[in-house]
Amino acid sequence: MVFRIMSVLAAGVFAVSVQAAQITSPDALVKSTAQHVIVLLKQAQGHDHQQRKEILETVEPDFDFTHMTRLAVGRYWRQATPQQQAALTQQFRALLVNTYANSLSRYRNQTIQYKPLRLEPGADYATVRTLVVESGGQPIPIDYHMQKMPDGWKVYDVVVDGVSLVINYRSSFADEIQRSGIAGLIGVLQRKNAALAADERGG
Repeated sequence: MVFRIMSVLAAGVFAVSVQAAQITSPDALVKSTAQHVIVLLKQAQGHDHQQRKEILETVEPDFDFTHMTRLAVGRYWRQATPQQQAALTQQFRALLVNTYANSLSRYRNQTIQYKPLRLEPGADYATVRTLVVESGGQPIPIDYHMQKMPDGWKVYDVVVDGVSLVINYRSSFADEIQRSGIAGLIGVLQRKNAALAADERGG
């Protein structure tokens, strides 16, 4: 399920970039940057690693990976030392980024529809609701949960067809922590990232 979610995100709607940080409206930020990423996706040819690198550099700055990791780890987050929290965040970020990179080749000219944003004046949280539409298929709703930070709006979760990208990991993370502790989960993530990176290089 996680890979299917990441494959859908490869349509470009996963992208919220620092290039649009001056845009105060979160839906305008998502929309403008998504169009930029879609252009990069259309230009990508098979094993074009440079193109993938450019897309990932566009995606990374405006996701709150610490918040995302804290949500995924759940109640065990407080049991981790500061060093372990940093390692978990680094590895979970790499997991999302590596999986995203490996899913880029699945882009098939989907179109994106944006629903009107409901945002109260002065609000620090917003949900940008979109639909990914593909010819002959059912539209897939993708919602972006965003928080306003001092340096702009950042995404802390993405919900695809009712499934939270972040919370979707919580059960497996909890199982691993119960088996082998926080250090065990870090090791599992390190091995997964090494495998995903090898797949990307082998393309």
